[in-house]
Amino acid sequence: MSRSSSSAPAPPGWPRRHIEQSDEGQVRVRLTDRSTGETSAVTAGYVLGCDGANSLARSTIGSTMQDLVFTQRWLVVDLATDADLAQWEGVHQVCDPVRAATYMRIGERRYRWEFQLLSGERAEDYRDMTRLHSLVRPWTGDLRAEQLEIVRTAEYTFRAQIADHWREQRLFLLGDAAHLTPPFIGQGMGAGLRDAANLTWKLAAVLDGRLPEHVLDSYEAERKPHARSMINLAKLVGAAMTAGGDTGSALRRLLAPRLHRLPGLSNRILDSRTPALHRSALVDRGRLGLGLAGRLCPNAPLPDGRRFDDLTAGRYALVTSAAVTPALRSEIHDRGGVLVTAPPGTALHRWLRSGHTAAALVRPDGTVQRTAPDPKALCGLLRAPSSYGRFRG
Repeated sequence: MSRSSSSAPAPPGWPRRHIEQSDEGQVRVRLTDRSTGETSAVTAGYVLGCDGANSLARSTIGSTMQDLVFTQRWLVVDLATDADLAQWEGVHQVCDPVRAATYMRIGERRYRWEFQLLSGERAEDYRDMTRLHSLVRPWTGDLRAEQLEIVRTAEYTFRAQIADHWREQRLFLLGDAAHLTPPFIGQGMGAGLRDAANLTWKLAAVLDGRLPEHVLDSYEAERKPHARSMINLAKLVGAAMTAGGDTGSALRRLLAPRLHRLPGLSNRILDSRTPALHRSALVDRGRLGLGLAGRLCPNAPLPDGRRFDDLTAGRYALVTSAAVTPALRSEIHDRGGVLVTAPPGTALHRWLRSGHTAAALVRPDGTVQRTAPDPKALCGLLRAPSSYGRFRG
């Protein structure tokens, strides 16, 4: 019956879990309530393992984490105060060669600091305001310790890791189960959301018979290189913030005011623009890998005041700056697609021109599948019925 199975312990208060894959094309998840001993089971055609860094789903499929050589221990501190810290609005990165830090406001009266822990330090060392006060004083100034309320302190270990494979038959890995990203570019949760956006519309299409089952192979083919690229970028930014001692600090003072002049750096880091997906069954980048294929279509404003996502609503879209005949317009509609015109002067028209094309086929997750100079060449790739649900990568 069981082709692969695994069990894992759970934290206090959580049920024990067990996952089995059968040769009959089903996955069964069994849960045991540890307080009552009562067992329940859920059987599904597919299971998405979004179960974190200590993933049971990952152990079930025999996948292991590859260490991308980055480990740092950080202290996270949340404080509350009625005092006015408005002069520190925004997110601040302190590139101190001894103790790097991050600061941000996270609520009406709540603020967060993150400090790199030094060798031998633990979060337990900072449970009271006596020691914390010296760390936060650059932001809090003359505020007395009693004006600051500790909401929480916690220790996190920032790691860079990626699973060696993300799927076995009907069990998939997503989020921290598949990859761990240091937080320096704020893309950790975003990577997990991209996993879900990439996979779920494909699963919906396969289950409804609109796409063949083999296209599910494109999930790992597309997402794994992309996740690795973002992990490497986060490592680079983390090293730029914290590495090099006094020499590194001097280089940061020299280079930081000039970084905005480097072509593409702002797009990659400050604007969080991500690289194109690799070629797959659902990304036709061509031999040279140039152009818009594999990239996200912008959620641009449309002439009628709506945004691109409002109009497409999780469906395939054909975006074009070329003239469209009534017959082609009707065919796009009959195939369940959405026609999005991009007249001159609009953001989508400029986007198409940047990719040296007049038409782009955009998947339900917002990724460009293919481009062409003539929209008619893309119409045959549209697949009815009309909707896969609302997803965006």
